[in-house]
Amino acid sequence: MSLITEDMIINDVVRLYPQTMKVFNDHKVDSCCGGAQSVKVTAAVSNADMEALMRDLNNAAQQGAAK
Repeated sequence: MSLITEDMIINDVVRLYPQTMKVFNDHKVDSCCGGAQSVKVTAAVSNADMEALMRDLNNAAQQGAAK
């Protein structure tokens, strides 16, 4: 189950799942200046691997939700 979609705004993702900040940093996705954009748009600008980013974001969100 995906908690995070590529159309979500990065600031909303981080607000809902603070543990995802590390994932954005690990994938070198600008979650600060790019925070007002969707995950998809900012990941494209950052040349991030969208499939890996989404997998890691959802893993982090699910682990945080399980706590």
